[in-house]
Amino acid sequence: MLRSFMDEDTADVVFEVEGQTDSTSTEDALSEHSMKFYAHKVVLQFCAEGSTLASLCAEYDKLTPVPISDIDPQVFRQMLYYVYGGTISAAEWKVHSKDLIDAADRYGVVNLKIEAEAWYVKHLKITVENVIDSLAFADEKNCFLLKEVATDFI
Repeated sequence: MLRSFMDEDTADVVFEVEGQTDSTSTEDALSEHSMKFYAHKVVLQFCAEGSTLASLCAEYDKLTPVPISDIDPQVFRQMLYYVYGGTISAAEWKVHSKDLIDAADRYGVVNLKIEAEAWYVKHLKITVENVIDSLAFADEKNCFLLKEVATDFI
């Protein structure tokens, strides 16, 4: 399955993910900072079953990209790679685990969310300064492990 990741020839759905930009022109932002990700509906349906990611594809095809504007393209790529059976490197987990929790929660990729939360908690140093923010994030995203670690700190 991993061999078909980002295979433009066999893909039947395209995600167009807008990047983070400071540009004031929406047209310039789309042309300069959007990235296309090629995927297969069947992979998304079986490997991310019941997810928002899979259901987004229902009304789109390869000719009409699925617009995504609420996630960084690199984080979306990692999420899609994970869905295809890829392994995220330790360095990437350390840098993007909180963003991956957010993306996985938003798009319903449950296994990714659980694994990202474990990495996030492992590398997070709870302090007096960040405990409230950590609890709020844990509550918002239903991250029980993070909530437990933050609560234990209190």
